[in-house]
Amino acid sequence: MIKKRPLILLDRDGVINHNTDDYIKSPDEWCPIPGSLDAIADLNRAGFRVIVVSNQSGIARGFYTLSTLSDIHEKFIRLLAEVGGHIDDILFCPHHPSENCACRKPKLGLFRRIQEKYHDTLENTFFIGDSLSDMQAALALPCKPLLALTGNGEKTLRKNADLLKDVPCKKNLLEAVQYVLQH
Repeated sequence: MIKKRPLILLDRDGVINHNTDDYIKSPDEWCPIPGSLDAIADLNRAGFRVIVVSNQSGIARGFYTLSTLSDIHEKFIRLLAEVGGHIDDILFCPHHPSENCACRKPKLGLFRRIQEKYHDTLENTFFIGDSLSDMQAALALPCKPLLALTGNGEKTLRKNADLLKDVPCKKNLLEAVQYVLQH
């Protein structure tokens, strides 16, 4: 019997790439955090299937289009390939928070799609994120949350220390991936 490759879930903005309060609205604005692409390539080499799970309400807010988001992801995938990495899937919520959709983190709609598509409960899956909504989703699934202190991570930890007291926190995606590979 062929063993299933393990999954790992990653938030995008603030974990893989630098984030801004003004949204990442073009490929030119998308800049990887140092070491993040190498970290994903390390996961690939270790046999993980890497899935990005991201809220992208900038689409509903009219800051960028689905086509622009596709161009941003093409840049991400191209730069990742240059260091020997790849992404198995990218799932995103394009809705405005006021739409109260089922797919906007911390709701679990995107994660349910992953569970169905990959036939995985996600209970042994790490989810690396930088925001409270990422950690809430991970804890609700449940899967294994890891807080990256890049992006909104430090602020998230500072404002939610009690809730996140049992969640491992790592300086960046590279350190989080090293943790995953040791566990």
